Amino acid sequence: MPQAQTSPRVTSALPKVPHWPAIIAILADACLYLALPPALSVGPRWLLLAVVVFLLIPIVIAHWRGNMAITRVLTLVANGVITAAMIASLAFLIEGLPKHREASEALLRSAVGLWLTNILVFALWYWRLDGGGPHERARPKGMLNSAFLFPQMLQSGGGKAQSDWSPEFVDYLFLAFNTSTAFSPTDTAVLSRGAKLGMMAQSLISLAILVLIAARAVNIL
Repeated sequence: MPQAQTSPRVTSALPKVPHWPAIIAILADACLYLALPPALSVGPRWLLLAVVVFLLIPIVIAHWRGNMAITRVLTLVANGVITAAMIASLAFLIEGLPKHREASEALLRSAVGLWLTNILVFALWYWRLDGGGPHERARPKGMLNSAFLFPQMLQSGGGKAQSDWSPEFVDYLFLAFNTSTAFSPTDTAVLSRGAKLGMMAQSLISLAILVLIAARAVNIL
């Protein structure tokens, strides 16, 4: 009697993409919030860290199980909460600067913390949203939908082929750092209107923080 043929098991073709740099960035944002004075934080300073840890637990579990839809949604929620807290704290900082509510050292420390938070927050946004997310970008020709044109995408010959290379979190962290310091993406071209608006928002936040630092430094001198 002929044996019935069994069909080969279909496995997920999702590329493996490391998420631990993004998780560290989310935790770093929440920890930077702990350094803010109480007057600049929304609620208790530990609240943001508690919310982030609460969201990271299902994020790690969902990523380990391969449920990328849940991972994507919860990561966006966590980054959205951090972004809202950063903007609120920046508003408190601007509102309280002429009133001298906090000591100069505390205000300068808060401004530096918010500046670093701004870099990490937008690096997370770029990494998560660009081209449909890190897993979509890692597919063959996945970078064709990217909002950014990285130099590696133009390499030929000895470098990786355009369809085989995809940026990781460090690439977007470098992009966000350049945007907050040089107010431009430097070596990376911005292609989509949404990415341009995002980088404009990041530059405006960074400029506002740097102006506050300069104003406070002049006042101290």
